[in-house]
Amino acid sequence: MNAAFPQNLNVRTMRNNAGQNQSQFWEPIGITQSGGSRYESGRSMPKPVAALVRLVHQLGIDISKVNADKASMIRLLLSDQIDPEVLAALRKLAATAQALEQAAASDAPPPDSQSAAA
Repeated sequence: MNAAFPQNLNVRTMRNNAGQNQSQFWEPIGITQSGGSRYESGRSMPKPVAALVRLVHQLGIDISKVNADKASMIRLLLSDQIDPEVLAALRKLAATAQALEQAAASDAPPPDSQSAAA
């Protein structure tokens, strides 16, 4: 079994923790409410569905925004063909963007604004 995509996902717990009903949880990955209900009740989940659940609900990827251009960038990031310094800079940029999103969600000033005001 691939450790990156465990097959023992407890999707009902994931959905309840997210505060979503079945339609809200399953629609972003193209699964009907009734299909999702069957997975939550113990029906075996195909590996591609489990991978989509992980991408969308554990990693926060909006798969509806993935297009051919973005897919080529994702493939490059996942390959060993990218300069380590470029990859480190991208990680730093991603961390900054995530901090700014969290600050905006909590109505707190961005991290740089706090240090600039001091």
